[in-house]
Amino acid sequence: MKLRILWIEGRRAESPHFVPGLRKKGYIVETVATGDEAVKSLKDFDPDLIVVNAASMRTSGKRITRALRLQSKDIPLLLILGAENSRLTDPNADATLALPFTSRKLINRIRPLLPGDSSNTLHKGAIRLDLERKRVRCQGREASLTPRLAQLLKLLLERSGEVIEREELFRQLWHTEYTVDTRTLDVHISWLRQAIEEEPRKPRFLKTIRGVGYRLDV
Repeated sequence: MKLRILWIEGRRAESPHFVPGLRKKGYIVETVATGDEAVKSLKDFDPDLIVVNAASMRTSGKRITRALRLQSKDIPLLLILGAENSRLTDPNADATLALPFTSRKLINRIRPLLPGDSSNTLHKGAIRLDLERKRVRCQGREASLTPRLAQLLKLLLERSGEVIEREELFRQLWHTEYTVDTRTLDVHISWLRQAIEEEPRKPRFLKTIRGVGYRLDV
């Protein structure tokens, strides 16, 4: 699973261009030139990290980081500053780097900000599930899950696009053959929608197949 970086950099940047080096390291990097473009890209690209190269735009970057924070409270953000702004602090940035610095120093700074890439992480479409931490991220929002909700989402992710009958979900998650009353499952589906859906009452991902079960479309 390749980790995703949203990189904001001015079109006429005079600072060193680090994106090719990051791509060679295996990161997926999407570049945009303005804060407005970055905000629009958040949902579709669903980055693991945001980098604001304020030095390339000859600004402090505070207006951009503030706008991004309003839309993405849980995505780590790295701010790159020019030498003239090297002493500035920004409460919306998780880390800062002041030019000049090397590609190696950049990678060393961003690695702690990125999520672990392990067998305990499932990522399909817009949904990333960290089974170890019991957390899910979808379209820039992050939520904690109970162990059973995490297992429910794991099963749905592993069989995404497939309709899973209510009785099967109930048996696998509650380990019982008594599947006459599955209202407990319905409650868990509702909680899961609150975690991953922007509009839980009009779900985009977790669909109810009436009279059968549920399907996760990612």
